Amino acid sequence: MLSIRNIVKQYANHTALSGVSIEIEKGSVFGLLGPNGAGKTSLIRIINQITAPDSGEILFNGERLSSKHIERIGYLPEERGLYKKMEIGEQVLYLAQLKNLSKSEAIQRARYWFERLEIQSWWHKKVEELSKGMQQKVQFVATVMHQPELLILDEPFSGFDPINVDIITREILDLNKQGTTIIFSTHRMESVETLCDSIALINKSQKILDGKVRDIRYAYRSHSYKVTYNGHIINDGSSLFEIMKQHEDDLHKHMTVKLHGERTANDLLQFLIPQVQVAGLEEIIPSMHDIFIAKVKETGGILPEELQ
Repeated sequence: MLSIRNIVKQYANHTALSGVSIEIEKGSVFGLLGPNGAGKTSLIRIINQITAPDSGEILFNGERLSSKHIERIGYLPEERGLYKKMEIGEQVLYLAQLKNLSKSEAIQRARYWFERLEIQSWWHKKVEELSKGMQQKVQFVATVMHQPELLILDEPFSGFDPINVDIITREILDLNKQGTTIIFSTHRMESVETLCDSIALINKSQKILDGKVRDIRYAYRSHSYKVTYNGHIINDGSSLFEIMKQHEDDLHKHMTVKLHGERTANDLLQFLIPQVQVAGLEEIIPSMHDIFIAKVKETGGILPEELQ
C-alpha cells in the first residue's frame, strides 16, 4: 500500500526525519511508534501532503504519492480539527463533501455512523458543547465516512475513557477486516499488541526498529521462564540457570529463572522433574511496552512521562 523511501525533513536547524524508509502492507494495521518529538507527526504530515519532504519519495499502491490520492486517505489528527460553533451534523456532512461525497450519500453514511456509535442525539449540538472524548468520536466519524483505503490515526484514543477505547478499537478492527489499511501512530503501548500486525519505531528522527510484532517480541526473548512447582530443589542448578526471583503462596512455589547459554526449556524440565512436581512452566516473552522503553533508552531518547 505505502512504500516510504529515504524520507528526509528538516525545519531550520532541527532534523525531523533522517532517511526514514518503511514498507506498509496493504490490509495491515501498522503501528508507527515513538516518543513525542521523534518524527512520527512529521511523517504523517508528509503522507497527507500537508508538507513535502526535503528528499525521498512515497509510493501509494506503486504510484508516486500525489494530490489525486488525498481522497483515498482518511486522517484523524491528535489535535481536534472541528469548528466549535458549527452543529455536529452539519459539520460532518460538510467534511464528507470535501472528500467528494454527494450530499445525499453523505447524509446516508452519517446516519449509519451516528446510529452505530449511538450519537444520534448529537446531530444539532455544537462542538463546543462536547467533551474532549465526544469531539474525538465525531472526528472519527468524519475521518471514515468517505471509506478511505488508507486510514491514519494519530493518538486516536486521546481523551477517551476505557469504554470508548473499546468501542473505537472494535470499529478500527472492523474497518481493517473490510480491507482498510491502517496506520496507528502512538507512544502508548497498551493497544499495540491488540491492534498492530507490524510496527516501526522512530526515535530522534531515525527508524530504529521495524518488523512484525510477533517476530520482534520473539527476537527480544531473554530465555527467561516462570516456574510453578511443589517440593524442594536439592541439586545445584547454577550451571543451568540463574534465579532472578522467587516466592511462594498457599498452593505453590514460584521462581523466575534465566537459562544460561544455549540451554532450553527441555533442559530445565529434565533438571526439575526428578526433584519437584512441576505445575507450570511459562516462557517470559517481552511486551512491546518493554521493548519500546529499552530501545528508546538505548538510542538516547526521552520517554513520555507516563512510561518513565
